[in-house]
Amino acid sequence: MTRSGQSEARLLSVLSGRIKARRRDRGLSLDRLAALAEVSKGALVQIENGEANPSIATLCKLATALGASVADLVQVSSQQPAEVLPAGAPRLLWRGPKGGTATLLVGSAGPDMLELWTWELRPGERYDASAHPEGTQELIHVQQGSLALAFGDVRYVISAGGSAIAHTDRPHAYAAEGRKAARFTMVVAEWHTQGAPGGAPQRRPRARA
Repeated sequence: MTRSGQSEARLLSVLSGRIKARRRDRGLSLDRLAALAEVSKGALVQIENGEANPSIATLCKLATALGASVADLVQVSSQQPAEVLPAGAPRLLWRGPKGGTATLLVGSAGPDMLELWTWELRPGERYDASAHPEGTQELIHVQQGSLALAFGDVRYVISAGGSAIAHTDRPHAYAAEGRKAARFTMVVAEWHTQGAPGGAPQRRPRARA
């Protein structure tokens, strides 16, 4: 098995165990969690058995239904003053058709959360994302190439060295602009509860893509 294959296998093992454990801790049946997350029971069974790699959208739906963050499902969290994550930790959560990737570098526990991602989109690649919960913001910094950020017919292009603040509580998309791969880092700030930073009210969140 290749190194990438081993990493994906480790990720599946971590995800399946965490989802199953959290479901049982919350006293949820497979049917109930499937209904709360709006995924099929068959897909949930495959995920819990380590037989299917969920999309980022499905993973976010499951995390929300479990009162967790994506990071809760893919990394070890603790109450220590700091948590150091090794470079080899299995957190690559999306692989594009042309070789692009999306990797969760680190994230806080949920349901209120901060996440740090690194992305690479190859020329011609595009990632379409559903609306995040109301009030979600993303801080984006492009290190290489140019990134197109689209909201319907409105489109912004961020060149290497540039940054952006994006309000992603609406459908949006990322795409590599031009003939060079776009590499960028992203901080996602998402709040669900009263009194969280930003003063967001309690609400039932919509899933990220």
